[in-house]
Amino acid sequence: MSAPSPTPRRPRRLGWPQRVFSQVLLMQLAIATGVTALATGLFLAPLSTQLDDEAMRRALAIAQSTAAQPQIAESLLTTAPEPGGPVQSAAERIRWSTGAEYVVVMDRHGVRWSHTDTRRIGKVVSTDPSEALAGGEIMEIDSGTLGRSARGKVPLRDNADHIVGAVSVGIAYDSVHARLLAAIPGLLAYAGGALAVGALAAYLISRRIQRQTHDLAFSDISALLTEREAMLHSIREGVVALDRTGRIRLLNDEAQRLLGLGPDAAGRPLDDVLGRGRTADVLAGRVVGDDLLTVRGNRVLLANRMPTADGGAVSTLRDRTELERLGRELDSTRGLIDALRAQDHEHANRLHTLLGLLELEKHEDAMEFVTEVVGVHRATAEQVTEKVHDPLLASLLVGKATVAAERGVSLRMAPGTLLPDRLVDPRGLVTVVGNLVDNALDAAAGSDDALIEVGLRADGRTVVLRVRDSGTGVPPESRESVFTEGWSTKELPAHGKRGLGLAMVRRLAERQGGSATVAGAPESGAEFTVVLPEALTEPGLAETQHPEPDLTGGVQ
Repeated sequence: MSAPSPTPRRPRRLGWPQRVFSQVLLMQLAIATGVTALATGLFLAPLSTQLDDEAMRRALAIAQSTAAQPQIAESLLTTAPEPGGPVQSAAERIRWSTGAEYVVVMDRHGVRWSHTDTRRIGKVVSTDPSEALAGGEIMEIDSGTLGRSARGKVPLRDNADHIVGAVSVGIAYDSVHARLLAAIPGLLAYAGGALAVGALAAYLISRRIQRQTHDLAFSDISALLTEREAMLHSIREGVVALDRTGRIRLLNDEAQRLLGLGPDAAGRPLDDVLGRGRTADVLAGRVVGDDLLTVRGNRVLLANRMPTADGGAVSTLRDRTELERLGRELDSTRGLIDALRAQDHEHANRLHTLLGLLELEKHEDAMEFVTEVVGVHRATAEQVTEKVHDPLLASLLVGKATVAAERGVSLRMAPGTLLPDRLVDPRGLVTVVGNLVDNALDAAAGSDDALIEVGLRADGRTVVLRVRDSGTGVPPESRESVFTEGWSTKELPAHGKRGLGLAMVRRLAERQGGSATVAGAPESGAEFTVVLPEALTEPGLAETQHPEPDLTGGVQ
């Protein structure tokens, strides 16, 4: 059984190459060849005309110099046209000395007195000499008895300036054509050299493009760009690409949302778009590190930056706002659990005390003990609600007072505190007060006569908040740094990073056109002041915006 014949291989088809390097090289070689051929053609096209004009002018100049010799005109009038005559001798001498094809001297009747072919002497010329005999000068390329030539004709005058004949000088056209042909190799050599230089430049450029494009095909590059656009606009992380000058080169949809920018931000300097601040410093690389926290508006962002080979950088942004909120809620929950645990322990002690008083039948002392315990908590709640009419803020302060008491810190309202129930953004003020009280509680805990004093007052539609603590205070050189994201003197919590509370306080205040500052307290500790313009509504709108809660579950 014979073996099966092998399948014939198809010849490889020669087509347009796919690699960028090959395509660019071939295109540049084609362009260089076309430009060289075009330049050569444009140069050679007028060269023939230029050489013909040069030959005609040369023939005319020889004819003029011949006609300017007086002995030729005199010999023309005194001798006969013969091969050995003086006119023929003078004409041949001029022809040999100038390299002309012929020098013909004729009389007024057109009879030749000189010619390279002596048999034609004494015969009439083959072309019309009337224009030269009339006093004109002629330059032309024409065909005569010696073939095609560049010709110059001038009148021949005697001493009295009378026209006695004409002089016709010709330069063979073949010699002009030969000069043109002789010039072509040199031109082609120059053209070839230019083409070689262009080919070398095309090769070097193509190699550079090959390195920059990683030897990909145009179709691959197009597919990569399409996939990149789809990927950048579909991922849920913000991506910001900068060039070496700090100009935004790329900004995906998520980055626009997180930074609060529009599509027109691309192509503009980063500092002009974001303004001066930590966010711009982190993205520009002026602040270095991994997982840098920054606040933009009301968002907490986590930024990472990676430099690129061309001097630019690509930064990624992740939204940690909800995570930070949950982390703070976790801190608050843990604090509440600790407070409840402490209250449970204290409550058990109070119950044991009450049980002992009852067993000892000291009923009056038991009643006095219960009244005192209930009165302390009731007094704190009444003190807060009398001065702070907003229910959310009052509830927050009552809860903070309980937590502070469990940590051995007294929280009280400053004299003159009075805040009506007309807040435009109660949740925003709750965030500000909560952060400031938490920081004050951490600072005051463990100090002598630990105290937190909260002051809230309305000045028209402006709310002024002051929170003072009895802690160690903030050094003057650090009073601006405390509002910077990531700055903190506290121990790192289990769930993440610190240093965002005061930054968010200032950002919320500035967003409403206000300010947040810190100074030293009159006695000791620190005093934070937050001014919130336009934080209260007009008095007539208070009841419609913040109705009082009904104890039965309805609304009054």
